[in-house]
Amino acid sequence: MTPGRGPERPAIRTPDQRLRVFVSSTLREVEPERRAARTAIEHLRLAPVMFELGARPHPPKELYRAYLEQSDVFVGIYWQSYGWVAPGEEISGLEDEYRLAPGAMPKLIYFKQPAQREERLAGLARRIQSDDTAAYKSFGTAEELAELLESDLATMLAERFDDSRSASGDGVPPPVDSSPWSRVPVPYSRLIGREQEVAEVVDLLASPENRVVTLVGAGGIGKSRLAIEVADVASAQFPDGSVFVALENVLEPNLLLPTIAYALGIRDTGEVPLEKRLEIAFEGRRSLVVLDNFEQLVQAAPVLVRLYEIAPDAAFLVTSRAVLRIRGERAYEVPPLATHDPASPTSVTRAMTAPAVELFVERARAVKPDFELTLANAPAVTGICDALQGLPLAIELAAARTRVLSPASILQRLDRQLPMLVDSSRDLPERQRTLRSTIEWSAALLLESQRALLADLGVFAQDFTLEAVEALGAGRLWDGEAIAGLAALVDSSLVSQRDVSGESVFTLLATVREYAIGRLQDTGDERRMRDAHAKFYSELARREARGLQGSGQKGAVARLSLERANLRAGVRHLVDIGDFATATDVAWRLYLYWWVGAYFGEVSVWMADVLARGGDQLTDHQRAVARFYVLWREMWDGPSPTIAQDLADLAEPFARTADDLGVAMATSAAGLAQVQSGDRNFDIPAERLRRGAERFRASGSFWGEVLSLVALGRIEHLRQHPDAALSLFRQANEAAVTGGDGFGSTIATHHLGRELLASGHVEEARRVFHSGLQVSIGLHHDEGIAYTLEGLCAIAALHGDVDRAGVLAGAAASIRHRVGMYDVPEFVFHEGYVERLRTPENASRLDEALARGREYGAIEAAEYALASEPGPDDVAAAVRQPALRAAASAGDQAREVAAL
Repeated sequence: MTPGRGPERPAIRTPDQRLRVFVSSTLREVEPERRAARTAIEHLRLAPVMFELGARPHPPKELYRAYLEQSDVFVGIYWQSYGWVAPGEEISGLEDEYRLAPGAMPKLIYFKQPAQREERLAGLARRIQSDDTAAYKSFGTAEELAELLESDLATMLAERFDDSRSASGDGVPPPVDSSPWSRVPVPYSRLIGREQEVAEVVDLLASPENRVVTLVGAGGIGKSRLAIEVADVASAQFPDGSVFVALENVLEPNLLLPTIAYALGIRDTGEVPLEKRLEIAFEGRRSLVVLDNFEQLVQAAPVLVRLYEIAPDAAFLVTSRAVLRIRGERAYEVPPLATHDPASPTSVTRAMTAPAVELFVERARAVKPDFELTLANAPAVTGICDALQGLPLAIELAAARTRVLSPASILQRLDRQLPMLVDSSRDLPERQRTLRSTIEWSAALLLESQRALLADLGVFAQDFTLEAVEALGAGRLWDGEAIAGLAALVDSSLVSQRDVSGESVFTLLATVREYAIGRLQDTGDERRMRDAHAKFYSELARREARGLQGSGQKGAVARLSLERANLRAGVRHLVDIGDFATATDVAWRLYLYWWVGAYFGEVSVWMADVLARGGDQLTDHQRAVARFYVLWREMWDGPSPTIAQDLADLAEPFARTADDLGVAMATSAAGLAQVQSGDRNFDIPAERLRRGAERFRASGSFWGEVLSLVALGRIEHLRQHPDAALSLFRQANEAAVTGGDGFGSTIATHHLGRELLASGHVEEARRVFHSGLQVSIGLHHDEGIAYTLEGLCAIAALHGDVDRAGVLAGAAASIRHRVGMYDVPEFVFHEGYVERLRTPENASRLDEALARGREYGAIEAAEYALASEPGPDDVAAAVRQPALRAAASAGDQAREVAAL
């Protein structure tokens, strides 16, 4: 069994091997719902796996664990009871079942309402709601549950069916595991005919001389799918995990490192050089980084050599159509699938077992379940695979046509059309010509309006929605037929579809997108469609920007993140055509999103290009926006008094164009830059930050007010004015609450809790850190979780709880390592509290607790922190320990100066 992927099974199941759905619930409390779930599952011809008490030769725990190992889908049904905790156990069977479900197993969770849940079940519910791998809904009656479950199972199976069709070519299903260091896509179909290639590449990765192994081959040869399989098989060589980085929509070499950082969950806010964050994250990790579709970034190949030094224990697996030609690289040519038995190349009977034929049959059965390979149709099937030269994607496209055409009819059309199509594109390598011709052949079977739709979809980058497609249809041949057209393209395997948060999302394979763009270029429509694409996403940016402040922040961030690849493509097009007004407008409106998502590095690249290309064409406001982003980045990369003055000077053009928010941002940023430059005269930066905070407040931009007040509070702390610092941190927290700014709240609570702790207000500090932790969990904000864990760790240390302090410190350190968090060592304030616990009698116990904490994930650590709060007597005792508080406060001024 592959760890975390459930039990391995034959790819082709016999009729008795139906998909198994494990149902987890208490027994008597939701008995009607259990019956309804069984009926819904059986209605879909799936097999319900339901634990029932009764006479069995195995203990209950052993039994349900065995059931889980043999299941494919996990369904949880919860109401009010947490369930029975057996003697000698710490958790109920209900929670144990959820924890034992493999990370890659689909999880559908249903909560019955209304409910008065037991406290421990409420805690489990919070964990489930924070689990990115679980989908959860509420229901009221057993009948409603049956309807929801049947619909959700059908949708889930359809999604995995669609994803499986693209996994043999360039298509890559989305990651399932939420851990950044295990984000390798989980394939939904087996890999056919690549056993030798997998073994050879795994061996290459095992050699320390091969820092980069590059899988080279034509589009559609199956490089991405092979890389995924290699990452899975080689997992034992890389105990610290693997990460998959998709690069097909990354065009600027300067964005390679930010894209790798984003895939690892590292936030590039600019405060610390990105290479430093990556160095922290990779330190001591024997890990594998898969860089997929590198061919358009070959100029950035030397960056990988820099990564050798940043990540000395990591290995890199690259897929590309071109060799990178850097030191430490080992190129591996990915061959096509075998179409016949080399020992008997003319034998049709032996060719029936060839990998290419096996792939055709499997994909044909995906669209026509009763398809069988027989002696009668085998010559046509083998002929198709020969004609397509064993290219997996080309074979898949041809097999998709078995829904309406027999293999003989497909071969007849290929024999007639393929040579002519191949000859028409002699400028391409032979295999690439074959793939392009197969796409053209497949497209030729569509209606004219559907072919036009396919071409127009080429302007989309990565995922796109039906709303976006319909917005581009005005005046096009397919106008008003988007739904039917997309359905036809999905049926033809030219477009893939999946569901994200209840919305259909579509994707073109990279090779199909190239074909589509080529068609637009041939017809002269590329500029028109790119203009329409950029217009739609500019309008979407303006619409979603309004929700970035207040209660809608989380939803707006989620929507923009879904559309980020297309936002990037839209802005890049606007810069390329010289529409600097719209490009800078989008960049400026989404400032808060770039900050929350940590995309400043990317935006600063665009804005530097605006400055380089725009010259005298730029208005004062456009130049000020672009300059702001570039200066913000420079402020952290190489702080100097000049940058502070340059930022302050931007307030004037913003004021001339009546942009009050711009004035506030330039003013506050100038204050930060001056402190960052090492200037110890705090009067001027404090005044700038104060004026910035006032302007942010006046414009209703509470997030800016929060950041300015926090910076002011840190300056007052440096001045040794604890009361003033406390007051400012309280104001910052109040501003965050008023504005509904969750991310700002995590920053304010961390600083407020730290200052409260240093001032002896231990109980209030505990409540503040507790609140900040809950907000950070809801936002999936790992850095916020780490900071609050450190605060609660310090409190635990104050009242002498060695185990709790050690576990929380270890968990926070693990998060810091994983996401590349950096503070100057002295600023990690909780360490002073923890080290005071390291007495001769406690040292071993503390080290054991630290080690346990490092094994916790972010959510597990947060649950531990919330479930093991100290009592009032413990807090009171902590207040009486000024020596411990003083240990954390010593040298604060030097630490704060460095941290600012």
